Amino acid sequence: MLARDRLCQFAASLEALLATADVDAFEAVWERRSLHRVAGDALGLARRANVPAVATVLAQVDRLLLRVLRHVRAFPEDPHVITFRIPELERWQHAAAAALAGARWGGAGLKTVVADTAAPLARRYFAFLTLAERHPAGAWPVFARYLAAPEAHHAFVAAAVEATRFYPGHAVDLLQVFERIRGDQLLRRFLSPKILESLDVLGDPVALPLFEELAVSGHTDPDPEHCEVTRALVAIRRLTGRVVDSAKFPDATRPEVWRALDDAQQQFDAERDVLRSVRVI
Repeated sequence: MLARDRLCQFAASLEALLATADVDAFEAVWERRSLHRVAGDALGLARRANVPAVATVLAQVDRLLLRVLRHVRAFPEDPHVITFRIPELERWQHAAAAALAGARWGGAGLKTVVADTAAPLARRYFAFLTLAERHPAGAWPVFARYLAAPEAHHAFVAAAVEATRFYPGHAVDLLQVFERIRGDQLLRRFLSPKILESLDVLGDPVALPLFEELAVSGHTDPDPEHCEVTRALVAIRRLTGRVVDSAKFPDATRPEVWRALDDAQQQFDAERDVLRSVRVI
């Protein structure tokens, strides 16, 4: 199993960190073993594995992360370690613990962690993200609750927005979120790509008026994933077969416009089932 293999690789890297005698050696191991990539791959696969078989190695990773945190905190204070390494290790430990709850107790265990307001925010967030990545049929009310709560933490709203793509019939909920955050430029820049991606995946014609509006008035960006106009154009073509003039491409008849939309659609389709974590401070 790929998830278990990646977790074992991560565990081996954590054991190597435990063997370091000072900050310089710790940093050398971290960089040599590409800890950021290894951890991200392993924990992401573990969240999505949804099988009890990963529980044993996840428990080992969880224990090792706690030991590494104690180990690095025993070193003389180093600004780089305090600012970057310890917070990253803490996030990984919360992610591992949340994935372990999912592996052992499934959706019910994840919902319990999310509902525990006394738990660390990052622990609850990673449990929520794990639930979103697994998107069991009975979990929709949990996501709907966060979509409808203006005061909810932006990271939870983002995961709920992305999870909605797996629940046909709920495009209207996403349209309501977009209307709520439309005038908040920072929140819109963060949430809009996720909302539009989920609407595109759902393919519900109820979203067509928003896509047609954004084609001429949406935010533009060189990166198609963050460009409201490109997202809108791809969605309009899926829904209607038409390529329309837009704020980014004034002349829809030009062949380079079709090529740009083909490339963007291929990129979007490759990532339609991928949910991305955000940093929780």
